[in-house]
Amino acid sequence: MDEDFLRMEKSVAVIHSSVAELLSKTTEFLQPNPAYRAKLSMLNTVSRIRGQGRSTGYPQTEGMLGECMLQYGKELGPASEFGGALAGAGDALQQVAQARDALDVNVKRTFIDPLQDLHNTELKEIRYQLKKLNGRRLDFDYKKRRKGKVPAEEVRQAWDKFITSKELAERSMFILLQDDVDRLSRLAALVSALLDFHRNAHRILLGLHGNLQARLTAASNKPERRFRPRKIRVRSEHNGSIGFYHPPSLTSAASSGEQFTVLPSRPGSPISCYADSKLVLDQPCCRALYSFHPNHEGELGFIEGDVVVLARQVDANWYEGSLGGRSGLFPVSYVDVLVPLPLP
Repeated sequence: MDEDFLRMEKSVAVIHSSVAELLSKTTEFLQPNPAYRAKLSMLNTVSRIRGQGRSTGYPQTEGMLGECMLQYGKELGPASEFGGALAGAGDALQQVAQARDALDVNVKRTFIDPLQDLHNTELKEIRYQLKKLNGRRLDFDYKKRRKGKVPAEEVRQAWDKFITSKELAERSMFILLQDDVDRLSRLAALVSALLDFHRNAHRILLGLHGNLQARLTAASNKPERRFRPRKIRVRSEHNGSIGFYHPPSLTSAASSGEQFTVLPSRPGSPISCYADSKLVLDQPCCRALYSFHPNHEGELGFIEGDVVVLARQVDANWYEGSLGGRSGLFPVSYVDVLVPLPLP
């Protein structure tokens, strides 16, 4: 074989390998989950066998996350700012999933299918011709070495067949290697499809970001709501009578010796989570999440579950408050604020 033929043969082999690899990697890029790819391939094959002609779509991760957000946003309801934000984010992510579905379809139509067609037609034909050429070359070499034992006519026929196959293979490889415009246009179509998807996703997410910022601003500007307890049915431990109990203030409750048994409050009542304290949350206070043992003078010790009256916030890490006639400093991270301090 001459040098030009061998160079074209090598280039065609590289194109064949690149097309096969690109088909695999592009599909993996669009559909990363191998288990889903196998499942979809099986379902689509069954659909074609049954004549249904309807392919099953790949479950986009953005769509699954969006569906989860939509579900819980609807459960929280429109009265919840967080619920409304969740529903908005879920809807936006589902739009991104739809844009990604469109990307899949577009890339398959403009990039994967043309490459698959090239792989199954021109490249397949060239490989067949090269294989046939190699066989005729071996046949000619064999008959040429047996010159004198093989009729000259057979040797000439073997040579003619070899030359014919070489010309066919050479012409096919030349045409393939000269057709760079088509392959470049397919690559440009892939990049264009990706650009369209990212442009659409950017537009959708930019709108979502603006919506969330507006919700955040509105939620920050809402007037602060203070806790107001409802009446609690109580039974006196002295005479067993039942009536409505207006819990005393924090300080009066701490000094009072009167005991009450708090009956279970109505489910969903805002007092139910604090009923065990027997206190009215009508002034800044917090509940201890952990026990705190003072290490220095001026610190206030307490145990888990204690309700501490807040006096002020010293800095980002320390509160000042009082408990049972004692007062001092304690860490912010050790407590959960029930009624926040008034804004300065």
